[in-house]
Amino acid sequence: MIFKFLKLKIAVEDSTFNELYPTRIKRLAARHWTPVAVAKFAAEYLVDKPYKKVLDIGSGAGKFCLVGAASTTGRFYGVEQRASLIKLSKKIADKHDITNVEFIHSNINEISFSAYEAFYFYNPFYENIDSSCSIDKTILPERELFYSYSRYVKEQLEQTPIGTRLVTYWSNWEEIPDSFELQYAACGGVLVFWQKAS
Repeated sequence: MIFKFLKLKIAVEDSTFNELYPTRIKRLAARHWTPVAVAKFAAEYLVDKPYKKVLDIGSGAGKFCLVGAASTTGRFYGVEQRASLIKLSKKIADKHDITNVEFIHSNINEISFSAYEAFYFYNPFYENIDSSCSIDKTILPERELFYSYSRYVKEQLEQTPIGTRLVTYWSNWEEIPDSFELQYAACGGVLVFWQKAS
């Protein structure tokens, strides 16, 4: 019913959506997973034409991709380094027959952005410099990883064509090249919409 509502543009509360997840994952939602309303807003900007290929950089439990895939005509790809979260995301997509979404078990620095047309970034590297609310203990925080991953994303975004769309949520803009122009911001300035201008 959740995904049917999303397809019909009917509002879905986060508390309702998060019931799809096991208790441990649900507890992390407020800190780590994109709110439904934010995901819909971002996805609608990123998918400005049918079948647009959107990459979620660090997809976590898959919430942004699942919401985006259900509420737009885009094709969503989530890359995530934790195998357990990939398995969970795929399980939810399969159970609810969400076919325009794919989850990739990989590290971001192994992904070429040239295969995608738009990008979503909810500060996935921050866990390397703030361990106050860790997702799990499978990945140990390393401060240098925050900077190296951010550099990699910046380099990849720099190579994208003019007109490429990007949405950042709770980002410090470390990963955004100067070639991207801010279009507008929402949610008190933490949700920012970008487009490559040069």
